[in-house]
Amino acid sequence: MTAVTARAPAARPNDWLIRQLPAGMLGEDFFVRFVSLFQAEADTLLSHADALPYLADYRMAPLDMARWLGSWIGATGIDASMPDAVQRSLVAAAARVLNRRGTTSGLRTLLEAWTGGDVHIEESGGVVALGEPAAGPAWVVVWVATSGHLEPRALADLVRDEIPAHLAAEFWIGEDRMWTSGVMPERLFDEGGDE
Repeated sequence: MTAVTARAPAARPNDWLIRQLPAGMLGEDFFVRFVSLFQAEADTLLSHADALPYLADYRMAPLDMARWLGSWIGATGIDASMPDAVQRSLVAAAARVLNRRGTTSGLRTLLEAWTGGDVHIEESGGVVALGEPAAGPAWVVVWVATSGHLEPRALADLVRDEIPAHLAAEFWIGEDRMWTSGVMPERLFDEGGDE
């Protein structure tokens, strides 16, 4: 079995359609101008067709397309006013954590991308052998220094979507507790997120 690789299309000359006219018509200005109208339209269509293999690549796709691709994998909230590189890095971060959603490492990677800063996560753990009782209720506390590229409420919503529903949870931005769900046990964080 051989591997198929994508190749860049060969460059077309600017007058590729006009060159297809019979030699007798090439001397007539009317025919050349008439066919050049169709060539302009065909060039647009062909350039779109040439770009198809790259539209699903967040690094090369137009930003509207990259944001739309991100929305498929949960990277909603990417604002068009953000710098281009930031928008693309947020889509990349969402893709990297897709198979780790609901885990500490996935949440940390996602929050580091969105906030651009430190993320502290404290959790109860919870790997229990089949048939064994859990040591206590499952919980998680998440602290970030700043909301980064998002409004605080939007970041709080993003965290709420990423944390498994059965966990008791708290989310802090700096000194502000954004939300709490469930009953939280004693924990290692002081109020405000210092370890």
